[in-house]
Amino acid sequence: MRERIRLFLATCFYYSGVLKIAHWWTRRGGPRLIILNYHRAVGKFLPEQMRYLRRHYRIMHLEDALNEFFAPTQEQRARKAARDRRIPLVLTFDDGYLDNYTEGLRLARELEVPMTIFLVPGYVESGKCFWWRAGEYLVNSSKIDKVIINGQAYSLEQQKDRLALIEAISSHVWHAQSIAEREQFLADVQKALNVTLPERSTAACSDTSLPLSWNEIREMEQSGWVSFGAHTMHHPVLSCLNDVNEVRREVTLCRQVLEEQLGHPIRTFAYPIGKLRHIGDEGVQAVRDAGYTWALTTIEKINAPQTDPYLLRRLPGDEDLHWLLMAAELVGLLGILSRLRKRR
Repeated sequence: MRERIRLFLATCFYYSGVLKIAHWWTRRGGPRLIILNYHRAVGKFLPEQMRYLRRHYRIMHLEDALNEFFAPTQEQRARKAARDRRIPLVLTFDDGYLDNYTEGLRLARELEVPMTIFLVPGYVESGKCFWWRAGEYLVNSSKIDKVIINGQAYSLEQQKDRLALIEAISSHVWHAQSIAEREQFLADVQKALNVTLPERSTAACSDTSLPLSWNEIREMEQSGWVSFGAHTMHHPVLSCLNDVNEVRREVTLCRQVLEEQLGHPIRTFAYPIGKLRHIGDEGVQAVRDAGYTWALTTIEKINAPQTDPYLLRRLPGDEDLHWLLMAAELVGLLGILSRLRKRR
């Protein structure tokens, strides 16, 4: 019911002209850059969202937007944006799911909308299922009745135990203190449940939740509509790793592999998970030392010229959110808790 009320209000704002006024007022608030953070490209409302954004915002490739936004002087920023005074906006997609190619590239070409995808080269090369999907997939695919994981017994005939096991697996891999620990745990769980996680070499291509391949990535980049950034080598939660050298390897090696595969410098990085508690001071320092120019978090705010270029903010993109709700949220019309009404 609450969502229906929100949609009704958003519809009223749009067709009454209130949204247009709010958008004008937002634009008057000074230089700002909106970066949206998506993951999947198969959402029900994603095409409608992109059509709306294309009309009302200046959608840019990430590096182009950042070069303009962090130009040395306000005069230079204004000169670069003089031809189009709409608020600049960037579409980013984390992780590199196959549906970014099967659906995202098609949308980018059809609507002429640029986007940036942050890649995890370890998964591109292995083609394996992403670790955060493992718990649900393994438990729901298992045919056994009982299992013991980390000394705890679970009866998979009971829904309560199935949910508890999914949560236990997810929590363990989330908080793993090394990549080796995470992968060994997943191997042990697969053996205990008698299930193998899917990967590109064995799964049908219709499973668009698996990672992109290098050939697909190169085709996307050659289209001119998709650019790429780094997202660590194996997507650990950086603050959970107990070895600072592994933090540095995850950040540095990711850039090296991407540059070797794509043949040009990689200057942008997105922190896995992306809140400050997931990054840690060592994570930020590793990104600086690795030579990246900018790094993106998932802190839900908009960017001002004084924003730290190694702690850039992103608003969560929701591909299943009605485009009218998204339009209202982007100009702060859905109450004081709306994402863009938070203080910068």
